[in-house]
Amino acid sequence: MAKMIFGGVEENVVTRDEFPLSKALEVLKDETIAIIGYGVQGPGQSLNLRDNGFNVIVGQRKNSKSWDKAVADGWVPGETLFDIAEACERGTIIQYLLSDAGQISVWPTVKKYLTPGKALYFSHGFGITYKERTGIVPPADVDVILIAPKGSGTSLRRMFLEGRGLNSSYAIFQDATGHAWNRVIALGIGVGSGYLFETTFKREVYSDLTGERGTLMGAIQGIFAAQYQVLRENGHTPSEAFNETIEELTQSLMPLVAENGMDWMYANCSTTAQRGALDWWKKFRDASLPVFKDLYNEVKIGNEAQRSIDSNSKADYRVKLDEELKELRESEMWQAGAVVRKLRPENN
Repeated sequence: MAKMIFGGVEENVVTRDEFPLSKALEVLKDETIAIIGYGVQGPGQSLNLRDNGFNVIVGQRKNSKSWDKAVADGWVPGETLFDIAEACERGTIIQYLLSDAGQISVWPTVKKYLTPGKALYFSHGFGITYKERTGIVPPADVDVILIAPKGSGTSLRRMFLEGRGLNSSYAIFQDATGHAWNRVIALGIGVGSGYLFETTFKREVYSDLTGERGTLMGAIQGIFAAQYQVLRENGHTPSEAFNETIEELTQSLMPLVAENGMDWMYANCSTTAQRGALDWWKKFRDASLPVFKDLYNEVKIGNEAQRSIDSNSKADYRVKLDEELKELRESEMWQAGAVVRKLRPENN
């Protein structure tokens, strides 16, 4: 484990050079990894583990869309694909990758099969951090560990197939066997992580919920919508407004930021763009900082968690979600986006 300095702060980081795939395979050679859930993270993590040579099975509800997707991905019923209870019984490591609401619902079944020495693995700190609300309290004689890829399961799989890795955080909540560290790092390498940085279950969920509601999804959509509206109200066409708000950002500028950082991107834009960005970014920071402080506090005291539990546990959750997503999809901005994407050179 290496010590790395980020912004003057020392952090524990594990790379694939110091913990290669061969070592991960040796650590887990006698383990059966049971992936419970085949929704957002399940497919990417399970397929990467399988392709890397680990002993992997999938547990999913029969007669569901996710079961059919698992079959389509090559998991064989009765051999590598089982119902949730049987997969939990067979697994020595249970990767609990259901949605947060799904984890609450299925927990009584999973808990029955957490016999001494097994490992319970999460990719989100929600269930453990808010255990008073979720009821997810693991027995004391199992390892409780976390690998949280910093992106969707789709991105994890895509980058794996491209020969790259998606960075992940790791955490140990409970080390019952004395081998939790080796187990969690081996799993992190196995699922296709680029490098692994240390966190805690609590820090992971606080940062994750803030990020999802903030710059990763909620805030960025809000900023897109505001700028698009101002441009349209001032006579710009949908195509021009979309290109100046979203297309140029996602297709041109963000790749430069990803490669070399914001300062490098600024330095490689026009001097007019540089001047304007440097003059205005602090105004946007100052305007949004109170919102982010409020958001983080709502996450920290558990209000965001409770809202998620209450909403996502309702029988009509999917119906209401589809209605809200339809509102986004059918907005003029994203309708314009659908047309713009079709006009990209790679699609013609």
